[in-house]
Amino acid sequence: MIYKRRLDRAATLAITFASLSASFSACAEKSNADLAKSLSNPVAALISVPFQYNYDQNIGPDDDGHRSTLNIQPVIPISISEDWNMISRTILPIIGQSDVFPGAGSQTGTGDTVQSVFFSPKEPTASGWIWGLGPVFLLPTGSEDELTADKWGAGPTGVMLRQHGPWTYGGLFNHIVDFAGDDDRSDISSTFIQPFMSYTTPSAVTYTLNSESTFDWENDDSAVPINAIISKVIPIGGQLFSVGGGFRYWAESMDNGPEGLGVRLQLTALFPK
Repeated sequence: MIYKRRLDRAATLAITFASLSASFSACAEKSNADLAKSLSNPVAALISVPFQYNYDQNIGPDDDGHRSTLNIQPVIPISISEDWNMISRTILPIIGQSDVFPGAGSQTGTGDTVQSVFFSPKEPTASGWIWGLGPVFLLPTGSEDELTADKWGAGPTGVMLRQHGPWTYGGLFNHIVDFAGDDDRSDISSTFIQPFMSYTTPSAVTYTLNSESTFDWENDDSAVPINAIISKVIPIGGQLFSVGGGFRYWAESMDNGPEGLGVRLQLTALFPK
């Protein structure tokens, strides 16, 4: 009888432990899915440090150039009042390229930095829209003549999106005009438009489709790459990361710009509050 009671107790404890483990696992998956969905929001209150690698080819007048770009893109939200956040988004490219310019050979170093600052309400609108506005700056941080526009620029930037269930959709834009720099370099009047759409599963896998179009008003030229990316939030050594990759297709390219297919890989360190 005593032995039977002990067995019943042990079975009850095992069932309770299994239930708690399943509950904790479900909570962890939900938390990771929420983080994955936050990554689809450029003005989310989430500190993240993305490392985005891009490979493009068929560059230059003879289409024999290629370029590798590692974009380091820290995103830092700062609470500035009870109702507003300020979000800093930096893009610092590290570039390695070859045969992009005839007779110039290869170059490796930093490119020009794009620094955006968004002011965004902490709560969505009554209809569920999330938005942010602010300034964007172009900083001539390129380490080689071939890797920099050698111009200082500034302009407006903005983002608007909606998250409904597993879906996120919206767009981001900026427009940069130069105001200082090397007078011998080409003037800058450039618009960037990024429509995006993503779907996040309960297991924290996100499927993203976007375009990162650039319109050069000075030279009446444009580039329209279309990106398809799959990513997942996972823990690595106690640290949460989003790991992903995919392809891009240059639907339209500027003169002597990339053509055909390219590759994108990304690793994002997440620091939830």
